[in-house]
Amino acid sequence: MRHFLVTVLGTIIGILLCFFLLVVFLVAIIGASMASNQTKSTSDKVVLTLNLQTPMLDHSAGETIFGAPPLSVVNIVQSLNAAKSDDNIKGVFIRANNYGMVPASAEEIRLAIKDFQTSGKFVVAHSQGFEGTSFTAYHAVSAADEIWQQDTTGFAVAGIRSESGFYGGVAEKYDAKVQMEQFYEYKNAANVYTQKDYTPAHREATESLLNSFYTIATSQIAIDRDMSVKKISRLFEAAPHSAESALKAGLTDKLGHYLEAQDYVKEKAGGDDVTFQNVKAYGATLYNSGPVIAMIGGQGPVMMGKSSDGANPFSNNVTMGSDTLASAFEAAANDDDVKAIVFRVSTPGGSATASDQILNAVSRAQTAGKPVIISMGQYAASGGYYVSAYADKIVALPSTITGSIGVLGGKIALRDTFARIGYNIEAINKGGDYLGVYSGDEPFTQAQQAAYRGQMEDIYVDFTTRVSEGRNLPLERVLEIAKGRVWTGEQALERGLVDELGGFRKAIEVAKAEAGIDADKSVKLKHFPRPKSDLEQIEALFGQSVKAQSDLAALRDIVEMPEIKALLEARKDLQTNQELKAILPKID
Repeated sequence: MRHFLVTVLGTIIGILLCFFLLVVFLVAIIGASMASNQTKSTSDKVVLTLNLQTPMLDHSAGETIFGAPPLSVVNIVQSLNAAKSDDNIKGVFIRANNYGMVPASAEEIRLAIKDFQTSGKFVVAHSQGFEGTSFTAYHAVSAADEIWQQDTTGFAVAGIRSESGFYGGVAEKYDAKVQMEQFYEYKNAANVYTQKDYTPAHREATESLLNSFYTIATSQIAIDRDMSVKKISRLFEAAPHSAESALKAGLTDKLGHYLEAQDYVKEKAGGDDVTFQNVKAYGATLYNSGPVIAMIGGQGPVMMGKSSDGANPFSNNVTMGSDTLASAFEAAANDDDVKAIVFRVSTPGGSATASDQILNAVSRAQTAGKPVIISMGQYAASGGYYVSAYADKIVALPSTITGSIGVLGGKIALRDTFARIGYNIEAINKGGDYLGVYSGDEPFTQAQQAAYRGQMEDIYVDFTTRVSEGRNLPLERVLEIAKGRVWTGEQALERGLVDELGGFRKAIEVAKAEAGIDADKSVKLKHFPRPKSDLEQIEALFGQSVKAQSDLAALRDIVEMPEIKALLEARKDLQTNQELKAILPKID
């Protein structure tokens, strides 16, 4: 028993000591990382580097405890915009993505490159092969002054493709009862559970979306490469190409390895004393002085509660939390310095309840006299459009996926599936029939299904009504273009669902106009909610409360206590003995 207690106590102390050392080690790494990332080059010949092979967010909330924020589309836009007027920056060297990205992200990066080029500075991109068939990786860098490609690779860009998996046949084969309510036929996410193939509406909407993406990209690439749209389309349709044939066709400009391109860029920027600096570490922005515009960001699925920003290295979870967003709008509305709010939205949708909470916060900010401008990123569909409906102005990229004004819900009941293997679930209710509506075992009763559909219909009515009010469109018109159908930003503009086409910089321009700020006047962006302190980030990192210096000091004092030292020594002896037993089984 004594050995058991010693082991238990020793383990507890060991865990505490391990945690203490981990925190100390983490703080040391943080300090080194932040010092490294915050060190700006003092050279007067700097080339910014941008690695598009790195996973990126749509936007980030600023510095993390690990230094520079995760790479994001908005970060790229702001950094390149600031670098235009930085005399030390001579150009940009981009490592192209090999396979693809979200169409709107590729489009906004292209816009950032073109904006940077207005300064007369160069942009060189290098690809280790455009091996993916999607045009998006190429679209992102098509505006570069020169595109290099490794000569042993291929150019497989052929267009854009969408695949949908359907579980209807699987459910049928295994006797699963799929019961979905969708408003209406274009709310296609329900179809993957109920159908074996595309419905006519699903096929129509998907083909329309892909056609729009293709037209936008080929038109812009044709401008960048000084070709006709027809020629670009023919080259895509003839894919794949060798690196040599892509060069000959004018899709690229030079063949060579990455280091060769890097040497070329260095020479182009002025010679041996040129330094390279990552766009993330550069982190400069022109939006740092003048009247204040609030920046509020929401990305990932819309959910109730707090947002997850993806900054935790142990979890890449990114969510758009309604409590976080509501608090951000409340703080911005109560800040007398804030003249307008830019709400960057990049979400495929989510909870209707959470979306309505965010929309209410938008409305409260407007009542407080703050114009709200939506900047749509990769997606602003379903709940993403819901939260945007009341905005003073909506700005979307031509390739933004938006709309999807609709709702769906339901379940897959597995009672008959379970019966195939002899498993059975029985329930006892005390109360109304609706108690079993969320059971994953029992199918809806007729009354439950009618009541559930009524709830979905109420959400659809609320959604379409808010769009009608916010967009100043007749309800009849909203009902025509709703039905759960997704649109590109370009298509949405034609239907009155957005006001202007453009990216983040365009949204800032619109916000200045709405706030009565002169177009030529610089502004300061202020993030809401405020960036988390290092301690708050550590708390979020470990998922528990981490108190500051006093707690660490107290833990240090505990470890120094004679009895604790004795326990640790006993634990060490016990572990040594156990290790010896493992090596020498006959030891007594």
